[in-house]
Amino acid sequence: MKAFPMVILGGGVGAGYAAKEFVAQGGGKGQLAIVTAERVPSYERPPLSKEFLAGEKQRGDILISDAQFYQKQGITLFRDFRVQKVDFRRRLLHGPSRHTIGFEKLLIATGSSVRKLTVPGADQPWIFYLRQLQDSQHIHQHIKKGKQAVVIGSGFIGMEVASVLTRQGMATTMVFPGDRVWEHVFTPDVSAFFEKQFSAHGITFMKDQTVVGFAREHGRGQVQLASGRQISADFVVAGIGVTPALELFRHSPLEHDADGIRVNEYLETNVDHVWAAGDIANYPDRIFRRRMRIEHWDNAVEQGRVAMRNMMEKFQPFIHVPYFFSDEFDLSYEYWGDAKGHDQVVTRGDQKKKQLSVWWLKKRTLCAVLLMNRPDEERRYAPRWILRRAQLDAEALRTVKHVKSLDRTFGRE
Repeated sequence: MKAFPMVILGGGVGAGYAAKEFVAQGGGKGQLAIVTAERVPSYERPPLSKEFLAGEKQRGDILISDAQFYQKQGITLFRDFRVQKVDFRRRLLHGPSRHTIGFEKLLIATGSSVRKLTVPGADQPWIFYLRQLQDSQHIHQHIKKGKQAVVIGSGFIGMEVASVLTRQGMATTMVFPGDRVWEHVFTPDVSAFFEKQFSAHGITFMKDQTVVGFAREHGRGQVQLASGRQISADFVVAGIGVTPALELFRHSPLEHDADGIRVNEYLETNVDHVWAAGDIANYPDRIFRRRMRIEHWDNAVEQGRVAMRNMMEKFQPFIHVPYFFSDEFDLSYEYWGDAKGHDQVVTRGDQKKKQLSVWWLKKRTLCAVLLMNRPDEERRYAPRWILRRAQLDAEALRTVKHVKSLDRTFGRE
């Protein structure tokens, strides 16, 4: 058995940036180990549905740190190591062939697992999900062979994958049960804007449609819909969401539920010397004053860093404005905050010029912002105002030329 003062369980984005933070904070050689079921060191996830999927980046381009980094810093990597049980009392990770790894402090960064379709035929080999590097590689290989694809789901993964497939010359159809794309994030106007842009690139939308099965006919895949229609496809990519990867902890002393492992503001679990970060962590958000669990890259990066500082006794609460970005065709946008419970929406910009500026307010307090091709000052004030819980007049925000003139947060903590 090998044992370490600190162990990170999981090899995703949170783990990769936690390791970098360990080095930045002066961690010593031989003090840290990373245990991952994947065969490669931690890598960036956003390119999997963008440049890596399109073949514009290679594996080495998306690694958070290369293998030499871990070797030089004395960080032990256990790759292709599938932990079968975590013994919190004895502080052991049990792996294959009775291999065990001991820890004094543990960071759980196991991330999330894709939701899978359970309809008849869903186990067909031409149906893909996108979560890991190998998933993106498999889809890319099929792009070269196929001519027609179906994407199930209209969230950011579905939209990004559909744009890549279309740019690679595939006739792409998006199928989803709602009446507009990404309806739980976009306003109706923003959904309409993206649908128009996607349609202009040749993407077909099949809204209000539910997939009920898959079949193979005359050498082609068939996606069967509840409406009775069928769509031919060389392959299918399903992006229907994820769930926190809790399998190892179902019967453990960790406090958890279907929405992740519960942590405090320092990302500590209820078990001494055990932290959690990333998709799996359900944390008390100080900005929105409620518990949240966020499934985006930026959150995993920042929580990995903060958790590591706290493991190294450089205590810091996690206070961070949620953020994500997306790229589709020539459209690149950013989103800060959480619009849940909003009661006003303010729009700025000119959609005809592909300039989007959407501001969500709750009782006049700014809670979320989406920006595309907007002035830098809007990018600067959007996260600042969300963090400071700034109150804004909707009409003034809608009509003012420069948002800087509305700032009243100077000097506020």
